[in-house]
Amino acid sequence: MFDFILTDAQKKLRDEAREFTRWVPREMILDMDAEKLHFPHEYLKECGRRNLLGIRISKELGGRGLGWVEDGIVAEEIGVASYSLACLWGVGADIVCEAVALFGSDELKQAIVVPLLRGDVYAAECLTEPRGGSDFFGATTVARKDGGDWIINGQKRFIVGAEGADWFMTYAVTDPGAPAHKRLTCFLIPRDAGVETKYLYGLMGVRGGGAGRVIFNDVRVPERYALNGINGGFDVFVKNMIPERLGTALMTIGSVRPAVEIATRYTSMRKAFGQPIMNFQAVGFKVADSVMMLDALRAVGYSAALAADSKTAHAGRVRRMASQAKKFITEGAWQIANNCMQVMGGIGYTSVYPLERIVRDIRLASIWVGTNEIQQSIIQTEWYKEYFKVLSKEPVRDVEQDALGADQVEEKVYE
Repeated sequence: MFDFILTDAQKKLRDEAREFTRWVPREMILDMDAEKLHFPHEYLKECGRRNLLGIRISKELGGRGLGWVEDGIVAEEIGVASYSLACLWGVGADIVCEAVALFGSDELKQAIVVPLLRGDVYAAECLTEPRGGSDFFGATTVARKDGGDWIINGQKRFIVGAEGADWFMTYAVTDPGAPAHKRLTCFLIPRDAGVETKYLYGLMGVRGGGAGRVIFNDVRVPERYALNGINGGFDVFVKNMIPERLGTALMTIGSVRPAVEIATRYTSMRKAFGQPIMNFQAVGFKVADSVMMLDALRAVGYSAALAADSKTAHAGRVRRMASQAKKFITEGAWQIANNCMQVMGGIGYTSVYPLERIVRDIRLASIWVGTNEIQQSIIQTEWYKEYFKVLSKEPVRDVEQDALGADQVEEKVYE
């Protein structure tokens, strides 16, 4: 970690997170990966006991009341033990809690946020449907009004924590004829309202997090369980995309970091042709590239965290930087994981080392919470908007005029 930029308080927080990660039982990680354990309640309970859930949530609700930089510090260390554990840590305490804290009533804050940050309950976020994930606003889960309640029908899938969730943050269509940004409502739905879950998938990696299908058959919820009111789901979604994407980016750094450490140790001890294989450039350069990339990932991640914490970066820029962080970090982590497996050769492809699990786990990172292709689209859109609204008007040198033929305006043909 970039310890040279951390304050003493941040280092103390990092050390708390490291101590917790060392506590995680080896058997828990192995049982989750073997799908003997579908949901680690014990992990979240202990995390809550140590006050390591909801780093950015207010102290009044049981969080730490800190910023994105501190959230990133903890996320990196949380990710070290297991990407699956990190996903569970982030979904409930970062994503759902933030939405309820920002848009929910006092009733929902007390019913969900407070006990969740203690580790007593868990909440899942329900976005993806069987018909598609990236086309979020084309959702087909619907809710119809019935007196003071709403009756919800539909299905969501690939929902992290579905098997263990007590509450489901779910988007449903409440005004089918309205434009995309005015047709959705975000409901908080308790499991005991009749929610059905099914643990269906044989996942390649990130196992044991209870990922499953969530089914709503005439599930009735009171209108007061809608975040930001009826048809106000768009604002909740947009706000939540920051913790979804930036949080994913930051915890991915921690989950791939052990690969670099394991490969470094192995290549310094493994000998071939009479010397440690780290001395061969074909090996040592891959480790060097991985270390360089790991530092680059942190630099991008913490820059985005600082922007999110600042009072000066406008919302579009923060969106762009969060998407950049998600794309760059998850793709860089995949490169690192593969480099590290390559330098260890065949033994890295076995269960003797956890590299094969890390590779399987990291593959999810560029897919979930918005594919990296979706991130590219956001980056493109926000960059052009930012350039023409702000950057093109800044008093900087117009280097375009420094070309020898800059005055040949007839050659600058745009149509």
